[in-house]
Amino acid sequence: MKIVMVFIFLIFSLEAKDYTQDKEVKQFIKTLVKEYKMDKDRLYTLFSDVEVYKSPLRLFRPHPKKKRTPQEIKRLKELYPLHGAWDRYSRFKVNPSRVKQGVAFIKKHQKVFDTVEKRFGVPKEYIAAIIGIETVYGGNVGSYLVFDNLTTLAFEKNRRNKFFKYELKNFIRLAQKDKFDIRSVKGSYAGAIGLGQFMPSNYDAYGVDYDGDGRIILHQPEDAIASVANYFKKNGWRTGELVATRVKYKGNRFHAYKTGYDKTYNRKQLKGIKPEKKWDYQDKVRLIKLDRKAYDELWYGAKNFFVITRYNHSGHYAMSVHQLAVKIKKKLDEN
Repeated sequence: MKIVMVFIFLIFSLEAKDYTQDKEVKQFIKTLVKEYKMDKDRLYTLFSDVEVYKSPLRLFRPHPKKKRTPQEIKRLKELYPLHGAWDRYSRFKVNPSRVKQGVAFIKKHQKVFDTVEKRFGVPKEYIAAIIGIETVYGGNVGSYLVFDNLTTLAFEKNRRNKFFKYELKNFIRLAQKDKFDIRSVKGSYAGAIGLGQFMPSNYDAYGVDYDGDGRIILHQPEDAIASVANYFKKNGWRTGELVATRVKYKGNRFHAYKTGYDKTYNRKQLKGIKPEKKWDYQDKVRLIKLDRKAYDELWYGAKNFFVITRYNHSGHYAMSVHQLAVKIKKKLDEN
């Protein structure tokens, strides 16, 4: 009975909508026809029957501040204690299962990784780590129809309408250029596509047709692996340079200097901080603080660490990529 009720709920939570009655969509179609010589009738057919995705839409709508009850506050503190944010985050991102899968993924596509690493100068373990963090090596590329989802986010009121209109335009243009079925592609809640979760606008800037079929298909490992490497290279990856190293300081909690990927220091400025191991890196560094349950873990982040944050603007994200990559490389070297 419970399964039946869930199934019924899913059916009625979906809503088809004819967007061709919307003035804004009509203008959008007119622009596509004018700029890219697209088929007007085909576009009207596409926009006449769109599934409205309400769940992603809720994520991009403003959330009014809610006064919480004492019981709710207590429950939130139980779920999210004052300390231990990194422990909770890394538990799901950097674990033995994901390391094992990363090693298997590299071995399965060894020739591609070897040639891509040589061409772009980005170590294979960092490319694999991105794909591992983003989609569990292609195991979870997203379940939302990209066209329907981007249309929902572009034309249903939310705080990022302009951004999603831009991405929708790029996705439609991409479908025309690479000749794929626009209604069959699935992606994330935000419209990201493929093993590396590229937004449509990133295809031209970073996408690579590495298998030589004349199309950039990021659900294909060859194109995805090369495109992630190209993303790093074009954002300033320095071949052969270090990424990050653990450092020591006095005490359990660190407050001496501002931390974060966007703040740089000359190492001479940082009194009372030393790398745990020899670290021959002379450029400016970032201080990355990882809040653990009993103490703050502190790291130096190099320029390549900052490059990883261009993929996702989060210090935790970049550190999870780094630590996963290090563990993958260690396992590869042992085999």
